[in-house]
Amino acid sequence: MPLHFSEDELRQIKDAVDAAEVKTAGEIVPVIARNSGQYGEAVWRAASLCGVLSLVGVMLVFQLYDGWGLTWLYAGWGVAVVATLAGTLGAVITAYVPAVKRLLTPTDLMARKVHRRAMQAFVEEEVFSTNDRIGTLIYISVWEHRIEVLGDVGINALVEPDDWIAVIERIREGIQQDRVAEGLVEAIAMCGDMLRRQGVERPGAERNELANHLRVYPGD
Repeated sequence: MPLHFSEDELRQIKDAVDAAEVKTAGEIVPVIARNSGQYGEAVWRAASLCGVLSLVGVMLVFQLYDGWGLTWLYAGWGVAVVATLAGTLGAVITAYVPAVKRLLTPTDLMARKVHRRAMQAFVEEEVFSTNDRIGTLIYISVWEHRIEVLGDVGINALVEPDDWIAVIERIREGIQQDRVAEGLVEAIAMCGDMLRRQGVERPGAERNELANHLRVYPGD
């Protein structure tokens, strides 16, 4: 999924945050990131796996092939070349094919890195800085296919973690349907409605403590 948004889409997202914050005192900060980590572990895992599989292939050749065309393979350097080439090929494919890299990256590792990067974004965007600690971060990490919603202490006192599930699912549906901006706009509206229902009331004085535009992170 590309991270390019048209000017109209960016305006729609900002307008959605504006409208949501009319209903509630909560401050909503949307962030979308290309990824939340590099996951070099997957590259090394692919290299090791392909190297081992190549050695298994060599063993099968030793057992099943009785011709004279592969005599070089019976030399130690031949086995080393095959294993090295296979490991290098696996590493290159994994580095440049996101689906393979994602397949070889443990889901718990992705979850930890996305959560850590979401927490960093929470600090970087100063979501904690509202007077009543009522900021909410919506963090979308594209490569990992993960979404997190982090509320400040004032939000968490009123909103349970499960209350965000519908918001997260709406964003995910928008991504799956290739309607990212539209899904995010609808999710932000749902977020505003939910915060209002949960008692995050709008104060009497008009105020906007955090900018309402979409933050786009190019990735780590």
